[in-house]
Order: sequence, then C-alpha cells, then structure tokens
Amino acid sequence: MTLPSGPHHGTRPMPDPAAVDPAVLATLLARHGWIRRGGPTARYGRWTPPDDAGSGTSLLVPADDGFDDAVELLADAVTALSHSRSPSARAILLALTVPGDELQWRRELPGPAGTAPWEDAERLRRAARGMLAAGAKAGRTRAAYFGARLDAWAGDFLERVLVVEHGPAAQSGAGLTAHTPAPEGRAAVTTLVRALEALRDAVDYRRVSGGPEAFENAVQAGVSRELVESVAELVRGATAAQLSVAWSAAAGAPGGFGDRRIVLEFSPGDLPALAEAAALLERIEPAVAVTVVGMVVRLKRADPAGPGTVRLRVLGGAEVGEVKVRLADPAYRLAAEAHLAGTPVRVSGRLERRGGFRRLTHPRGLEPCGVEDGEHERLLKSMGEGH
Repeated sequence: MTLPSGPHHGTRPMPDPAAVDPAVLATLLARHGWIRRGGPTARYGRWTPPDDAGSGTSLLVPADDGFDDAVELLADAVTALSHSRSPSARAILLALTVPGDELQWRRELPGPAGTAPWEDAERLRRAARGMLAAGAKAGRTRAAYFGARLDAWAGDFLERVLVVEHGPAAQSGAGLTAHTPAPEGRAAVTTLVRALEALRDAVDYRRVSGGPEAFENAVQAGVSRELVESVAELVRGATAAQLSVAWSAAAGAPGGFGDRRIVLEFSPGDLPALAEAAALLERIEPAVAVTVVGMVVRLKRADPAGPGTVRLRVLGGAEVGEVKVRLADPAYRLAAEAHLAGTPVRVSGRLERRGGFRRLTHPRGLEPCGVEDGEHERLLKSMGEGH
C-alpha cells in the first residue's frame, strides 16, 4: 500500500480544477458534514465547514460544469480547501485527486485522550493490509484458508491502494484511511464488506448459541482465516474498533449496496470467537492436488546418496510463488540436473495447508520440461528479476 506525504508534512494534494466534477465535489462536501447555505439552486451552492463556524471560510460550487465561470469557481474552491484548517478539507482534496472508494479504520484505545502508543500505528496498518489482502483473494475465489495462495494477486491490488495515516485526535485512538481504485478494484472491497458482515453475524451467533458452524457457512461470503486474523489484530489492545466504507462519489455505489456509509464494529469481547474461527477455518481447508511447473532455485540434502529437499519457483499449476518438495534420491538428482541446465521441472503432488500451502507432499512423476530457446531466456531473466 502506498503512503503519500501524510498529515505530518503539511502538503495537500491539488486536483486539476478543470477535471473536478461539481456534483462529485458537492457529494464529498455533504459526506464530510459541510453545510450548503443559500445561493441560487440552479447555478451554485455556498458551502461552509461544520467545524469552522463564524470563520468566514466558504466554497462557491457551481451546480454543473456547463457555466462559463465553472472552472474559475472550482479553482477557487480547490484553493480554499488547500488553505482550510478543517480536518475534512484534506480528505476531500485527496478524494478528488485519487477517485476511489474510501475505507477508514479506527481503534479506540485506553488511556488519556489524544495519545496512542507508537506500536499502535503498526498494528493498525497490519490489520488494514490484512483485511484488504483477504478481500482481494476472496474476490478472486473462496477459501477457508489461503496461506500463500494468491499472494501475488493480493499484492498487485495493494500496490494500487493509497493510504493516509491519522494521528490521535480529540478522542483516544488512531485512524487510517485507504483509497481503493474504483470501479476496477470493487470486487475486493465489496467482497470484504460482505465477508465482514457475515463474520459479524457469525461471531454474534457463536456468542449466543455456542455453535461454531456459522463460521464454516460464512466462507461462501468471503470469510477466511486471514480475514479473521486481521479483525483480531484490529481489535487486540483496543477498547473498540471499526471499519467504515464510503463509496466513490465519482463511480457511485456498487449494485446491491445503495448510497449509504457502511460501518462495521468489533470489540475485545469478540476475540475468543475469532480465535476459535481462525483455528476452525485452517483445519477445514483441504490439501490440493496439483501438477506444478517450476524452476529449481535451491537444493539441500545431508546424505549425498539419500533424499533431499528442493525449492521450486512456481511458473504454473499453483497460485503460490514457491514450494518446497522432499524428493527421493533419483528424483533429487533429476532436479539437480535441471537446476544446472536452467530448465524447469514438472512434478505432481498435494499442496498442504501446513506452512501456508508452501509444501508439496507425496511428489510423483518429476521430470524436466523442454522449452524453446526464447522461452528459456525469458525464464532465466524472470528468475534473475525475482531475486
């Protein structure tokens, strides 16, 4: 996730006024509590911040971009936002500069108001990253436990997420906001919302009924061990925690959600149920039968004539980056020869959940794969870039 020059640097993103949609700006102002005051409805609206009463700060926003002075008025509005001391001004500018869905995490902490331990920011960031990664993976396919599977897919999504950290405010706690790409990143976010709603229901059911079966049923909604652990990370050490989601004003709300701000809350009282859910979801995820094609990147054995372990960088057949395989002597020697020749090998087995689906057990049929000269060079180049 990308962190811009944050609130401690005093710089604020400046959108191009000519590219600002007046309707989007008005929606964002209303979302952040700005008040529309007077002005002819057909031409413009004058907006003032809710926390700046009597200061004289106001924005004149045209009703649409069809008026001759629309760009000039929008330029004045953007400049006024950049100079405003209202806490919401920077969030509005960022939403205009990086259009997308806005996810905001907050942890309420014990202790004096306006303070937060240094490590709390790290915990908050880990929890947010874990939730977004779990949502991205579940948006691709459902699983009770992903482990290392789809790490590359989730990583590509996280690279397109912009994050802004907020220090402790008047209340005791800290927050973090992520802007995810919309509409192209919607599958991850909508899946995350549905999964958290299902997890919230499953935790409540477990606390009331004593039965854990709701966690298994929630997998189809996108709940996974990774999601459960990220929620536990968000809650641990806090008195309360929440995630709120506001849909992109430019892209509009996705189908089935409506134009509403979503707030999902968890508390320390949920931790026992979350711990039970994490263990259950890992336990029920089965091993996967696969045939992997990969490059041998490491070999190790204690006895020159005995079995050994090889590590393969996966090129196809499994959605993980690398796997370890323990091979008997003949297969180990074949893998060593393929490593020296720089050619990939093919091997079948079972991708085990232990170790996060990074180990291939019961290997069989290991053989070198012939490749064209051009493909061979490409593979060697990709291997070099991966180190």
